[in-house]
Amino acid sequence: MRIAFLILAIWGAIHPMYYFVQWFGENGWSIMAMVDAWHVNAATSGLVWDLTIAAIALAVWIVAEVVQRRQWLGLIAIPATFCIGVSCGLPLYLFLRSKPAI
Repeated sequence: MRIAFLILAIWGAIHPMYYFVQWFGENGWSIMAMVDAWHVNAATSGLVWDLTIAAIALAVWIVAEVVQRRQWLGLIAIPATFCIGVSCGLPLYLFLRSKPAI
């Protein structure tokens, strides 16, 4: 399972970034222009809010578990989630969380 989580985290980082970089190449490197594009219609706005709420829930879960388990490395999944996406942050955290106990 651990290797599957790592593969999904890598895929979740590379695949969405391909589209982000492609969009920035066509439209310029403006974050606000991208945010505007995310809200071009009700369907995309719904998807943005769905992923935002999922990312916040994941971040709360990560913080709660990291504090309880004292596995501070898991915190790197939070910036991965908000900078890349849930598709990277969730499998990355599951990979880090599944580290064998010593």
